Amino acid sequence: MTMKNNMRLILPAILLIFAAYVIMQLFVPSNIGSSIQVEVEIPQGATYKQAINILYTNNLIRDKNLFIVLGKLSGLDKRIRYGYYSFLGKMSPFQVFKILRSGKIIEYEVTVVEGDTLLEIGKKLAALKFTDIDTFNELVKDRDFLDALKINGPNIEGYLFPQTYKIPKGAPLKNILRLMVETLRGEYSDELTKRMNKIKWDENKVLTMASIIEKEAITDEERPLISAVYNNRLKKGMQLQADPTAIYGVKSSRERITIRDLKKKTDYNTYVIKGLPPGPIASPGMKSIKAALYPANAPYLYFVSQGNGTHYFSRTWEEHALAVKRLRAMQNDSRVQSGPASDTGLAPAAKPEISEVKDTNKKEVKKQETKKKEVKKKKTKKKTAKKKAAKKKTKKATKKK
Repeated sequence: MTMKNNMRLILPAILLIFAAYVIMQLFVPSNIGSSIQVEVEIPQGATYKQAINILYTNNLIRDKNLFIVLGKLSGLDKRIRYGYYSFLGKMSPFQVFKILRSGKIIEYEVTVVEGDTLLEIGKKLAALKFTDIDTFNELVKDRDFLDALKINGPNIEGYLFPQTYKIPKGAPLKNILRLMVETLRGEYSDELTKRMNKIKWDENKVLTMASIIEKEAITDEERPLISAVYNNRLKKGMQLQADPTAIYGVKSSRERITIRDLKKKTDYNTYVIKGLPPGPIASPGMKSIKAALYPANAPYLYFVSQGNGTHYFSRTWEEHALAVKRLRAMQNDSRVQSGPASDTGLAPAAKPEISEVKDTNKKEVKKQETKKKEVKKKKTKKKTAKKKAAKKKTKKATKKK
């Protein structure tokens, strides 16, 4: 009886001591009174036991075995999230466990805006220490990396979809860029893919056109009209003469475009080259991508900024030149009324007009008109020759009779 009574007393005491031990190990901070923030990395591929060792080394927990048991009971030992975790020294081991179980790693927000270029995206990533500018610039044009992502362009420009991304601290640059490209392709609907195939444009061509529209358009309503202008020019064999292409890779799109810029020989300058550039000039949003695939059914070949976020669209060079003249007169009037402080200048789309770039638009139109006249002359000559031949045959037949 005495033994049994002793056991009845000893067992509760043992349980009480064990419970007190567990409570102390879980709910009393390892660094009592410390408010120092501790950053801990659980590296990719680390096991749960290795993660516990890291926590123990950083004095965030006392009993590793207790945490191993907790991991097995909760299933955390099979689904631990890799990355950087932030803890306060005064946190209890149980709070540490809760953060580990929630997978709440340190993440930074990176926002790619419609119209951002690699220059701007690279700076954003470098500011958050994901990369340095030199490493970024090398990777975005690395041919092996581009081939792995199935990108046909000369670099990754235009393929980084505009969106706000939550990127874990320490994420490899390749993973970040791959995520942005995959996000873009995840936005393609079956309808858009079918449309690409129907018009026989590949992804690079669509994104290139879309990026030009993105840099030119301000209002959503005008995106399909701007697309129509450039599509019409392509069909007629005219140079696109899109101002944003003239400064791509030369200077920031926020800087003023000069006549010298428009004459500069680069692979992207559509005042110099014919057709589309070899790749996109910025990251287009879905509205510009859709506009590239579905241009408006409009006959326009020219447009000029009206200085209020909209453009005036024209069918002929003569109509366009008059529009530019009218808008410049309006601008001069506003200068007189408001004084020098209000001199905003015509938007880039208006700069290459009239004789400033040797009337390249007008020359192209004249060339095409001359070609049409020559074709008509040739057709007329052929018809005349056929008629003469037919008359000769008729005369010969009459003589024989």
